[in-house]
Amino acid sequence: MSRFGRVDVWVNNAGRGISRKVLDLTDADVDEMIAVNLKSVLYGMQAVVPHFQERREGHLINVSSFLGRVSFVSFRSAYNAAKAGVNILTANLRMDLRRTHPGVHVSLVMPGAVSTDFARNALGGTPPMPGGGRSPMAPQTAEEVAGLIRDLIEHPKAELYTNPACPDLAVRYYRDVEAFENQIFGGK
Repeated sequence: MSRFGRVDVWVNNAGRGISRKVLDLTDADVDEMIAVNLKSVLYGMQAVVPHFQERREGHLINVSSFLGRVSFVSFRSAYNAAKAGVNILTANLRMDLRRTHPGVHVSLVMPGAVSTDFARNALGGTPPMPGGGRSPMAPQTAEEVAGLIRDLIEHPKAELYTNPACPDLAVRYYRDVEAFENQIFGGK
């Protein structure tokens, strides 16, 4: 603030993974995922949005995950739950600001698989993908996702799936969860 006098765009991009199925989670596992993946984003929102409200403009971008919308990788259970929390907090803030501060944009970015060290650094490592290792989406590079975020800054919208396969997957998932799971991971 002292150097530039204002913030135009704020990107909350925090993430730490864990590989634990729901029934294997401990309190410490859940607390870690909530602290890193949800609370850090909340604190960033609380830090910058009052500045945006005062200026009556600005753009908040929260980076979540496709896994916060579609339960595609069950061994990321606590991570997925924390990212789902990011999704709903972002939507709630957008709704809160809609009438009183229409110049403040609030966007949610949901990448699919991204080629980073995230999986290697996940607590508990990263087991093979369910469903025989098949993934319906090819990983993107961090640079590809960053380019899409740059475009989002220029053309704000509520939500952005970064992986070209993701929008169709989300629609298929919500249309019939059981059919989606059977198709991706095999029958019962």
